[in-house]
Parts: sequence; structure tokens; C-alpha cells
Amino acid sequence: MAILNFVRDYERLARFKFGRFQGMKGPGPVWKIPIVHQIKKIDMRTEVLDIPRQTNITRDNASIGIDFLVYMRVDINNAQKAVLEVENYVEAVAGLATTTLRAVVGDINLDDVLSQRERINELIRTRLDSETERWGIKVTNVEIREIDPPKEILEAMNRQMSAERVRRAVILEADGTREASIKVAEGQKQAEILKAEGDQQAAMLRASGFAQALETIHSAAEGLDPNTMRLQYLDTLKALGQGPSAKFIFPMEFADLLGTMARAQLSPPES
Repeated sequence: MAILNFVRDYERLARFKFGRFQGMKGPGPVWKIPIVHQIKKIDMRTEVLDIPRQTNITRDNASIGIDFLVYMRVDINNAQKAVLEVENYVEAVAGLATTTLRAVVGDINLDDVLSQRERINELIRTRLDSETERWGIKVTNVEIREIDPPKEILEAMNRQMSAERVRRAVILEADGTREASIKVAEGQKQAEILKAEGDQQAAMLRASGFAQALETIHSAAEGLDPNTMRLQYLDTLKALGQGPSAKFIFPMEFADLLGTMARAQLSPPES
């Protein structure tokens, strides 16, 4: 009596007839005749292998623990290899992943292992994929989940990080002080410039005021007759004579004034 198997889209059936491989069947209905046919179902979806923590030695002889994940799937075009070439492809890939990790980490220094996780992931994936191709397995991704360095290395890293933070703080403080000094000097410079400009403008205004005052005095003096000017001189001399000083300095115009007054007294009045 034949048995009808319904194969899903993500599955394939490896069917054997009297022990001889007939090919991968599916998806859809697949007949199996008891005694005549033997079948093995293969899941084509991506599987995740959790590789437990492994102790690895780096190139500089540091011992670290690493656990990671391997994402793989059966290649649909070579699915028969997962049946014909390997008994249990899941265990085979897990064992190969462990040895590949040790080989990759053994060629890298500890500092690079801790700082170049993505590079290590890609190295492991590339090597695994090239090896598992003969089994019809495609390794799509590798992710290191945790790296556990020894205690003494962790302590040294913490000290280094603390020293780095102190160094950055000192640099930031020095930069802040320098910038503050520059700002203060720039402010003082601007203040001096503004003060100089203000003094210059004030001097120009004072000079302009003096010029206007002299112009006003000159305009007023042009309308005065000689007699009025003489009276002003006399009033000024009178005010000087009332002061406590015993020594006086007379301008040259004073002599001209005296001569003019003498000539005015000697000349007869006009009839």
C-alpha cells in the first residue's frame, strides 16, 4: 500500500529505492511504497547553532573564553550532499566551528580579539562556509556572543581605561583654560579698540566744537568797531590790575592800542 507524503515548501525528501538514491523530492505530494522506498526529510530553513564557550589561546599567549552562534542552512541546489556526504551535518558543523574558532583566534593578538569582533566573525564565517560547502551547507552568519578575558587582564584593562579617562579630563581642562584665556584676551582687545575709537570720536567732536566756537567769535568780532575793541582791552586791564599779581605780560596788540589812543587824543576833533 503506497503512502502519500505532503512536502512543505521549506522541506525536501531524499528518496531511496531499494537503497539507491533517486533524488530530492518536493515540495508537494510524494509517494512512498513500503519496503521499496526509504525517505529522509531535510529542513531547508536557517538553523542556529549555539557553540558553547571555548577556551582559546591568542597569538600573544593570552587565554580567553569565547562563545558564539553559527547561522546555517542546507543549500537547496546541493541538498543531496547533506544526506549522502555527511551522517549528521549539524554535529559536523558544530565541531568544525570549534576548531575554526581556535585557529582564527590563535593568529590574532588579544587586543585585536577584543577590538575586532566583526573581523573575527567574518573570518570564521568565510572559513566555515568554504569547508561546509562539500556537505551542501551554507554558513550565512557567525556572531561572537561573549568574550571573557582572564581576571588579571580585566584589571589591567580597567586601569588603562581609568588612566585614559584622567588623561582626557586633563586635556579637556587645558583646552577649556586656553579657550577661556583667548576669549578674555579677545574681549580686552575689543574693549581697547572700542575705547580708542570712542576717544578718537570725542576728540573729533571737541575739535569740531572749538572750530565752531572760533568761527562764531570771529563772526561776532567782525561786527565790532575799533572803539569797542579798545574798551574791551581797557576792561581787561582793569580786571588784571585788581588781582594780587605784581607782574603782567601784555600782548603786542596792547602797544598798538596805546598808540592808537594817543593819536586819538592829539588829533583835533572834527567840526
